[in-house]
Amino acid sequence: MEKAIVYTSTNCPHCRQVKSYLAEKGVEYEERNIEQSDEFAQQVWDMGMRAVPVTVIGEHRILGMNKLQFEKALNGQA
Repeated sequence: MEKAIVYTSTNCPHCRQVKSYLAEKGVEYEERNIEQSDEFAQQVWDMGMRAVPVTVIGEHRILGMNKLQFEKALNGQA
């Protein structure tokens, strides 16, 4: 499985939930804090998202902490 990318902001409680969930599942991820990089913020904007957390797993784009969407993405479902 390719590494997940998690777009976050500094004081985001849902971002912490996503990172904790991925760690529990043993999923490697790269955190990209949109407050620390204009490039990361632009990447989120370019995906059509206007909030964080946004998690990218393969072709899946998951907004927020949505366990069903995470399970689908982690199991390779469309």
